[in-house]
Amino acid sequence: MKHLRLVLLLVVAVLLSSCSFSVQKMPLPGGADVGDNPMTVHVKFPDVLDLVPQSTVKVSDVTVGKVTDIELDGYTADVTLQLRNDVDLPDNAEAEIRQTSLLGEKFVSLAPPADNPSPNKLGDGDRIDISATNRNPEVEEVLGALSLLLNGGGVAQLKTIASELNKALDGRESNAKSVLTQLRTFTGQLDENKADIVDAIESLNRLAKSANKQKPAIESALDDLPGALESLDGQRADLIKMLKALGRLGNVGTKVIRASKTATIDALTQLQPVLSNLAKTGDDFAKSFNVFLTYPFVDEVVGRDPEVARNLHMGDYTNLAIKLDLDLGGPKVPLPDPTDACIPLKDIPDDGPIPPLDQLCEGALKAVQKCLDNPTVENCKGLPDIVIRTACQTVPLPGLCPNGGGGGPLPTPTLPIPVPSLPLGRTGPGGQLEETMTLDRLMGSYNPILVGLLLPGVAE
Repeated sequence: MKHLRLVLLLVVAVLLSSCSFSVQKMPLPGGADVGDNPMTVHVKFPDVLDLVPQSTVKVSDVTVGKVTDIELDGYTADVTLQLRNDVDLPDNAEAEIRQTSLLGEKFVSLAPPADNPSPNKLGDGDRIDISATNRNPEVEEVLGALSLLLNGGGVAQLKTIASELNKALDGRESNAKSVLTQLRTFTGQLDENKADIVDAIESLNRLAKSANKQKPAIESALDDLPGALESLDGQRADLIKMLKALGRLGNVGTKVIRASKTATIDALTQLQPVLSNLAKTGDDFAKSFNVFLTYPFVDEVVGRDPEVARNLHMGDYTNLAIKLDLDLGGPKVPLPDPTDACIPLKDIPDDGPIPPLDQLCEGALKAVQKCLDNPTVENCKGLPDIVIRTACQTVPLPGLCPNGGGGGPLPTPTLPIPVPSLPLGRTGPGGQLEETMTLDRLMGSYNPILVGLLLPGVAE
């Protein structure tokens, strides 16, 4: 037996010398009952104080497990907990080191988070991070802070502060109450407009960033600003003079406006219906200029482009409908009263001007009208030269007209001179051309400029 004990001691010594051994690793008696199949959870604490293995783990002050191990992981403590497998906590539970009483033992308190608990349950092998752990202050820390407050703090000055406040507010309680009420209203309005204030601060921040990006331009402007100010200072007298003149101009303008106020209002009132009717025309007024500014040569006649213009033939009908009512016989001149003094045929001057037709005697008026209505050699022979020359402007009269026709410019009579009705060089549908009229004859009978503009290519 003695030899057997010696062998056992040798074996234990060999085992202890061949591996690391710690007394703290040895299982301790006691501790909470965690059942046959407990779950293990690791918790990270920044400071475990004097927490020891076999300490209790509680949920809502109900024991649900125990501390089995405490290890140092860098600068934090890794505490291993064994919990009953029926503990109902989310996997983002919070852990806190608390005391049972003022001088009682430490224990780990587990609880679900106040906000947003996880739908997943806490299970075997889960970890509670250091951000979800905390500890209560120690009694020594509380007493030390109280000692600091009482000995080196401002407690001794509290009486002085209270006395001075009483002196300052004595008799002014209503004013102080009003200030506090206004301060409460002000802070309330600040709270209501918190979003707008934040938006203003953010806008100011964006403005500051934009100004920072434009920093070189701002610096350049600030560098040029002194020179601009010096230039303005040098022109100060001229600027003052200009402003005074501008003031006088303003006074004059005010007088003019006041004097013309009634006339201006009347003019605008009268202009209103004109502008209203002009606005009612819409696009028609603007489109009318296509015809008005180019009449009678509108786009539909001369063509809207060179190709269309080349395909048009002067003298053709281009979708044109005209209703023309002309009386080329001239006005009927009333016969003069034989009792009145009249001008006989022999007194008509040869070189003009032609006397007014209503002043001619009856025989002279009939002879002149016969020559002008039907200008022939027989009807015009023997009449004054001015009458013959007038007839020659219409039809050449051989032997009577100088150079075969045309007697030069004629004086304008005071009454229209009757001209014969002459057929044009083109007839309407179903008509019959009785006499060919040339462009020269038309120009001789009518205004040559108007004939050249309106009838190019019509007369042959």
